[in-house]
Amino acid sequence: MENLKKELKEKIIEALNLEDLTPEDIKDDELLFGEGLELDSIDALELIIILDKDYGIKLDDPKKGKKIFESIETMANYINENRSK
Repeated sequence: MENLKKELKEKIIEALNLEDLTPEDIKDDELLFGEGLELDSIDALELIIILDKDYGIKLDDPKKGKKIFESIETMANYINENRSK
């Protein structure tokens, strides 16, 4: 699970062009939206693409996304339980 969290952090940094951050800068339980990393709705689309492309997870309910993308921890748990790749 720790490897998955580190991988997620690296993918988020790369996909969202957060060059000033390292994986170590992002805490597992830090909020991704609002306070914390302060991601926005465009960033959420990138996270949906990461889930689909890299883990074979199609997000069909936007309301689920809010809970899934709460933190690295919640994303990793969801991926661990639902991945097809």
